[in-house]
Amino acid sequence: MTDLTAPATARPPRAERRPHVTNIHGVELVDDYAWLRAVNWQDVLADPGKTPADIRAHLDAENAYCDALMAPTKALQGELVKELRGRIKEDDADVPWPDGPFDYYSRFREGGQHELICRRRRGGDEQILVDGDAEAKGKPFFDMRAAEHAPDHELLAWSSDDKGSELYTIRVRDLATGRDLDDRVTHCDGTIVWDADGQSFLYVRVDDNHRTAQVFRHRLGALEKDDVLVVEDLDPAWFVHLHRSHSRRFGVVSMSGHDATEVWLIDLADTSAPARLVTAREAGHRYEVEHHGETLYIRSNADGAEDFKLAAAPLSAPSRENWRDLVPFRAGRMIVVVAAYARHLVRLERENGLPRIVVRDIASGDEHDISFPEEAYSLRMMAGLEFDTNILRFVYSSMTTPAETYDYDMVSRARTLRKRQEIPSGHDPARYVTRRIYAKAADGADVPISILARADRSGPAPCLLYGYGAYGHATPAAFSANRLSLVDRGFVFAIAHVRGGTDKGWAWYENGKLQHKPNTFSDFIACGRQLIEDGFTQQGRIVAQGGSAGGMLMGAIANMAPELFAGVIADVPFVDVINTMLDKDLPLTPPEWLEWGNPIEDAAAFATMLSYSPYDNVGAKRYPPILALAGLTDPRVTYWEPAKWVARLRERMAGGGPILLHTNMDAGHGGASGRFDQLGEVAMEQAFALAAVDGAFKAEA
Repeated sequence: MTDLTAPATARPPRAERRPHVTNIHGVELVDDYAWLRAVNWQDVLADPGKTPADIRAHLDAENAYCDALMAPTKALQGELVKELRGRIKEDDADVPWPDGPFDYYSRFREGGQHELICRRRRGGDEQILVDGDAEAKGKPFFDMRAAEHAPDHELLAWSSDDKGSELYTIRVRDLATGRDLDDRVTHCDGTIVWDADGQSFLYVRVDDNHRTAQVFRHRLGALEKDDVLVVEDLDPAWFVHLHRSHSRRFGVVSMSGHDATEVWLIDLADTSAPARLVTAREAGHRYEVEHHGETLYIRSNADGAEDFKLAAAPLSAPSRENWRDLVPFRAGRMIVVVAAYARHLVRLERENGLPRIVVRDIASGDEHDISFPEEAYSLRMMAGLEFDTNILRFVYSSMTTPAETYDYDMVSRARTLRKRQEIPSGHDPARYVTRRIYAKAADGADVPISILARADRSGPAPCLLYGYGAYGHATPAAFSANRLSLVDRGFVFAIAHVRGGTDKGWAWYENGKLQHKPNTFSDFIACGRQLIEDGFTQQGRIVAQGGSAGGMLMGAIANMAPELFAGVIADVPFVDVINTMLDKDLPLTPPEWLEWGNPIEDAAAFATMLSYSPYDNVGAKRYPPILALAGLTDPRVTYWEPAKWVARLRERMAGGGPILLHTNMDAGHGGASGRFDQLGEVAMEQAFALAAVDGAFKAEA
């Protein structure tokens, strides 16, 4: 057992209490730690050096305390990093994507932290288009969002962020010389769609509150201030997203709130043409479009199609009254995504929590599916660069099987394995087993649990139980090499597919949001208890982990059932729910009201939120050890949420802990940007989990 007795000089930081009072719906809320939110938080996102001195001093003290308490695990963390790195093929490369005369791909060099964007003329030598390692040199953070070549293959527009704040800059590289042009587009979300002439491109601008609201066109050689607005949505509850249709005919603009979407098409061949509306937004109506010749294929939940149906409409008259059903809604089968090719229409479906791919011949309407026999697995479709092709690429993995990339001939139905994820240090799938069991929720719902364990496991074991459960995101039962370090040390790894995701269809999401949000938390606790009942683990030997909205889950279950857990790992946790949802000026608040509720205008929503908000429900009880991680430039879950939560836990809890906070002062929501730097964060979390189940932590003084 590792002795994690804190050094005598290590004392938990005590944040100064500066009461801030809010009265709403007859309730007085006292927030002693509101001051940890920097008044100039927008400036901090762009430049961490502008963090107010008192806030920075507090975060530095928290980091020092965390480092002191985790110091006895330094050797273990080093061992874990070595293991984790040993499972990474350092000179890994993607399977190339054909496009005209070139194959495009990304790869890593031996020892490199960042991707290289490359191409190779068919049968020719490699050309490195963007060297991520070179671009990142000297920067504490570097993230490349996109690299899109022009239709004539002569230019490459690429975007990067060097703060972690998700504010990207687009540059344009001449591929003949390897030099960037003078063009710069700043303060954007990093997405790029070239016009057909290769002389201009579309992008999405980010406003001062970090919301995506406008699509602009930049013409090469022009100043950014002269860029032309193409389409916008200034409703603060809606976001604007941009991508290119697979046919390359349109820039597709999806305007989305949490309960509806609206799609506009931008003609890439006619830059003077205005954006065209597909069909006007309606409350509760979500739809997406795929272009094919004179037809639009539409994935829609209209007319009660809760798990979506597939419709078709003429391009010339695409409004909803002209839609005709192509693949009708069927209860229990969720249509997840659709892709159109020249002769085929492909969709990814999920039924009973398991995915399959269905291929439809457009001319005949004949369909066939691609599926796999394991109890739990993951499938991911990859559309590719070419439209006129019979080849579909997909990636298969399971919790025991590393990712396998296949090219699938949609006519002959032949599968060609193009790549199998290599684990250089070795991996034998036969040493592991994957299971799918179900927990009975408080209201009788069956909650799926995906399990990875050693095949030779006998009896109860320590368990890492992961959960998310928000925004309709399903958690795939996919392979992760990082998990093996815990599993090889005797852990059972489990995923709780709780409500709030779409793991069991759209109703699974609806029953984990707004007034039903508490189901997410009780589902997770039920999963923990089911794992105990079925002999996989024991009470007090479970480490819970979740991030972002899953971090809210971590805060809630720590308040509701602290005795169940040996430890809690909360990555960039959304825990200050009430204060954030009361602040309409924060980047994500207005769009989030349809996910969590609007506590400003709706007293019932306020009461529900107040009943579970982790920060507001910290009580005088004994808490397990907690590790919270934050990013100073995180625009999604701002750094002050975990900082305030940790301060209040120390103030109110009646024993237990310790409570640790580590803030990455050079990164945002995703943590460190380099692929090897990220391993240090993973190792710290795993060392914490191992120490927690060993009972190595001492209660916080």
